[in-house]
Amino acid sequence: MEIFEISKNFAKEEKYSLTDQIRRSSRSVTACIAESWAKRRYEKAFINKLTDSLGEEFETENWLDYSKDCNYIQEVTHDKILREYDEVRKMLISIINNPEKWCL
Repeated sequence: MEIFEISKNFAKEEKYSLTDQIRRSSRSVTACIAESWAKRRYEKAFINKLTDSLGEEFETENWLDYSKDCNYIQEVTHDKILREYDEVRKMLISIINNPEKWCL
């Protein structure tokens, strides 16, 4: 939700590009995790959806970098959110590398 809130202040000309992209990718991180949880009975499907989530996480980081470089967000905000995403990334990688702990 933090990305949604900060993206409200992006330039109007970014409405259908950066704003839409960063909102979509940030929401997809958790959506893919939810989908993976529903598929945890099948290890490969579980890992596949977590890998999708990881890809969305990296994409969100990319859009955050653009947001900072375009001066839509301050560096302190950028760094704070990236630290949070770094933790998400570490958790996703750990689960992907050890799916047997999570699958049924």
